[in-house]
Amino acid sequence: MVFKVTKLLSTKLIKSIYLHLICGLIVLSIYSCSSGATPIDNSKHEVNENNLNENLGVDNLKYSDSINSLKNKLMGRFDYTKDSDFVLVNSSYCLRPNYMQKEACLKFIEMSKLAEKSGISLKVFSGTRNFKEQAEIWNRKWEKFFVKNDSIGTMRTILTYSSMPSTSRHHWGTDIDINCVEGKYFDSGRGLKEYNWLCENASKFGFCQVYTSKKNSKRTGYEMEKWHWSYLPVANKNLENFNKLIKYSDIKGFKGSNLASKVKSIEDYVNGIDNKCINQ
Repeated sequence: MVFKVTKLLSTKLIKSIYLHLICGLIVLSIYSCSSGATPIDNSKHEVNENNLNENLGVDNLKYSDSINSLKNKLMGRFDYTKDSDFVLVNSSYCLRPNYMQKEACLKFIEMSKLAEKSGISLKVFSGTRNFKEQAEIWNRKWEKFFVKNDSIGTMRTILTYSSMPSTSRHHWGTDIDINCVEGKYFDSGRGLKEYNWLCENASKFGFCQVYTSKKNSKRTGYEMEKWHWSYLPVANKNLENFNKLIKYSDIKGFKGSNLASKVKSIEDYVNGIDNKCINQ
């Protein structure tokens, strides 16, 4: 009798120990899985402006602002007189008050000083223009050249020499009109000497005539402008960023702006520059 009772107790004890052991292993397993799991790194999937800048290849060394701020600068929608990257050109080197992008201005002054040694005078006739200033030029010409039922024809007439607001290289502060904006001035006399000097020496300072003869260069867009010179080290970065960031939906706020895509203002005009200036 004592033997049976002892055997029964031993069996129950073994079962109890077994059950406790199983439960302990289960708890230990759960704890190990919980504490040893590798956390998910959500930072790899976060979308922020820094990632966008990196993916777009946007050069923000000079512009530490957001993408929208950069777009506004490319389209002239900012106050360059309060921007630290722009400076007022010394009155000795311009025909009237003008601002330029800082680096471009320094190089222009260097170029102008060298030209003086050869008896050549180079002055900024027109420098930076923002969206508002370009819109005033555009809208004034729209009123002058507008032909009823031919808005496209009106636009093409203005685009002979004048850019649409948002698409002008003058927004960037890298492009300047030198001495005069009349083509005939550079065909003879002093103007011809100035133009020949620029053709021979401007590239040494990073400047290039972007609007050359369309017949010779096979480019599209504006007619030849012997007075318009661009500082390429900065301008080419701006052009690259413009092509990546600016869409036709961004071009608005002036007469005929809804037709910008019809005349291919980005493809044929913004990008209608001499290839030598892209490869210089």
